[in-house]
Amino acid sequence: MITIAPETPEDSWEVEALYDLCFAPGRTALSSYRLRDDVAAVAALSQVARDEMGILVGAIRFWPIHVGAWDALLLGPVAAHPTRQGEGIGASLIRDSLWKAEHSDWERVMLVGDAPYYKRFGFSKLEGVEMPPPTNPDRILGLDLAPDGWAGVTGEVTKWTGAPQG
Repeated sequence: MITIAPETPEDSWEVEALYDLCFAPGRTALSSYRLRDDVAAVAALSQVARDEMGILVGAIRFWPIHVGAWDALLLGPVAAHPTRQGEGIGASLIRDSLWKAEHSDWERVMLVGDAPYYKRFGFSKLEGVEMPPPTNPDRILGLDLAPDGWAGVTGEVTKWTGAPQG
């Protein structure tokens, strides 16, 4: 049995260790990490998954960003422990957190990822949205959290400059 709960400050070291285990050593050099530097994750949407023994088996985080003149969420990273991949943990984290995001004040969410995988959650390729290089434009995906959330939204993705988001 897997339990999904909000990430707490006490979970942070375990989440970082999981991300280190699941992703390439240079993950923090990616352009998406520059958008996260010195910006707090959106606590209300960042979650952890634990098994019946309390062992961390998955995690997801969201970050506030700007796209041109608009605010948006940046989903990622999301990870499931390598020994638990294929069990639907990542998909459960994504679905649960997107449901929460849809019931928040956010209108749009984006990520950099594999379109065939994220299509099942409703994500599609964004046009006119520019991530810092080097980012493959075909991997820039978005999802409306509110009706027409991405309608007319274009521009450069930049680091959040507003108040911390809960």
